Amino acid sequence: MAIIKEVLDKKPQFGKNVFLADNAVIIGDVVTGDNCSIWFNAVVRGDVNYIRIGNKVNIQDGVVIHGTYKKAATNIGNNVSIAHNATVHGCTIKDNVLIGMNAVILDHAVIESNAIIAAGSVVTKGTVVESGSVYAGIPAVKIKDISPELVQGEINRIANSYIKYASWYQDNNKD
Repeated sequence: MAIIKEVLDKKPQFGKNVFLADNAVIIGDVVTGDNCSIWFNAVVRGDVNYIRIGNKVNIQDGVVIHGTYKKAATNIGNNVSIAHNATVHGCTIKDNVLIGMNAVILDHAVIESNAIIAAGSVVTKGTVVESGSVYAGIPAVKIKDISPELVQGEINRIANSYIKYASWYQDNNKD
């Protein structure tokens, strides 16, 4: 069973059809939308600032989501995939976004809709990632525009797949 902790009278709240892996940790002022999944060893720590997560968001294995005390909350839109071991800290991620494995998104960065952050990239403090683009590197910079095929083939495909994967676990937990 996932670790769900109340801190300073703030308890995580979950939408409908949310999968929480057995060792996921969700703490404090965290609110998720519907059809989300928080996977193994992920930590969503809303102790020092709030975390808001939209609908159809998957937070994959080993992801850390946090903020900065009184300075930087974390807001995540709809249809977002945050891949394995990424760190999302005090930033805004809008709709239809893919954050690649081991990527780091720092305080006050804004990832506009329909964007991809490549695996291993570091989006530095205050960076605004353009809608419809792929950013990569350290520090992350725009490397190309996203085609409609890439939005459908990667961003939507992965988000939809994680709803399916979560259902495998939920079905196994039913009596």
